Amino acid sequence: MKHEYSPSSLSIKAFAQAGDTLDCGLQLSDFARLSEESMGPVAGVAVNFSAQGEMREDASGQDEPWVRLSGSTHLIMTCQRCLGPVVVGVQFERSFRFVASEALAEVEDEESEEDVLVISREFNLQELVEDELLMAVPAVPKHEACPVPVKLSAADAGFEDSVADTPNPFAVLQQLKK
Repeated sequence: MKHEYSPSSLSIKAFAQAGDTLDCGLQLSDFARLSEESMGPVAGVAVNFSAQGEMREDASGQDEPWVRLSGSTHLIMTCQRCLGPVVVGVQFERSFRFVASEALAEVEDEESEEDVLVISREFNLQELVEDELLMAVPAVPKHEACPVPVKLSAADAGFEDSVADTPNPFAVLQQLKK
């Protein structure tokens, strides 16, 4: 029997115990903070993500819920070389271990390599996807090869002429020496 899950209200324990998968495609406009990163229109842009729940034994032999999560989308950003628009693919893939309390999550997150979160009956997976995509946004978006050649010098033609017309300050000192 296939269960229906909501990405905004997911029972992590039931999801992991069933070993179910959730494949979801939402609109970029459903992710307010992520939408702010896009310089272009967000209508029609999809955010696709997939979650796989599973139970794994910990060191003491107890089963713990895990969720393997991946997501992707495209954002229109400003190229930092040519300052034109660039379409940037943003994606992530991570696994999360869930524990019973915030205190335990804080202690275990410091001591372990994996990401540790607090289990909840109504966990908002959509917010976690948005957080992970925001962290995957490049700090310096740019084209592989800019469509317009980038001007790498900024010289004013009149600047060089004015430098030539300016008297050398050391020439004045030379006159005083005589």
